[in-house]
Amino acid sequence: MHATEFLKSPPQTVPGVIALTGEERALKLSVLDAICKSQMTDDETPTKFAGKDVDIQTVRSELLTVPMWGGKRVIVIEDANDFVTDNRPALEAYTNKPAKKSLLILDLKSFPSNTKLYKLVNSAGLVVDCSPLKGTALNRWLQDSLKATHGKTLSPDATSLLIELAGTNLGHLEQELAKLATYVGDKTTIDGTAVRKLVGDWRTETTWAMTDAVRENNLAEALHALDKLLVGGDAPLKIHGGIAFVFRKMAVATELSRQGSPLGEALTQAGAWGGEIQPATRYLKQIGRPRAEMLARRLLEADVNLKGGSTLNDRTQLELLLCRLAGQVD
Repeated sequence: MHATEFLKSPPQTVPGVIALTGEERALKLSVLDAICKSQMTDDETPTKFAGKDVDIQTVRSELLTVPMWGGKRVIVIEDANDFVTDNRPALEAYTNKPAKKSLLILDLKSFPSNTKLYKLVNSAGLVVDCSPLKGTALNRWLQDSLKATHGKTLSPDATSLLIELAGTNLGHLEQELAKLATYVGDKTTIDGTAVRKLVGDWRTETTWAMTDAVRENNLAEALHALDKLLVGGDAPLKIHGGIAFVFRKMAVATELSRQGSPLGEALTQAGAWGGEIQPATRYLKQIGRPRAEMLARRLLEADVNLKGGSTLNDRTQLELLLCRLAGQVD
């Protein structure tokens, strides 16, 4: 069971041994909080041990101690991989016959499914997958989290832009959602404009300035912004990623337009947000269809070359890409 499924409807009764696996810390904390709220009284807190420091006798003693206020005792072994390795037979025996008034929660980075202990916990206990979210699952988590916590929604362009700028760490994304919810005030929807303005740092703003300058045929300003990013220490591939995020949508829109969709509609389908439609339309008409149809190829070539496919240095590669995107060279 993935953590998102568990959190949608936390069970009222849980087995005596639970393994939280994976590396997404925010999901583990949310699952642990849900378990504690449903299984413990308000006066009790979970007992936590570092897996590298605790021995099995101490853990067993805690598990066999009767809770004082009538709920269940929750014993959490953090970073438990070494603990599991050192005490596998004892844990297998305990999983077969756990204490009725206690829960043992193992916080694991990995839990191989071909081990006897995994099979026991998966059968008699519960394994909750807390691996990072990607794609549609991450988009859905963002919407659900924002709605439940702040009563707001993200527009499609804001969702993709937020992930591009903030990454996929759920803890970081939760912080960004809180900032955005406060920023938009009474508005019920957070759009791409808000994300673009609030998420990121000067490097993000400089990247937008660079791509806007290319789109507006101001190559000198675009090259100046590129210089600021490189001098500031931004990785060339990261800079390319910011460029590609903007121009890949126009490449997709060009193909959709070639297939018969009106350009404005094609840009929307490609993921361009409201404020991008007019300048993107102007840009594509300015460079003309032959160059527009080369956008995807130019982005791919630059990516390959920055990864070792060319003898030119990184700065020259990026400058050449900007010149090509601006329609200054072929």
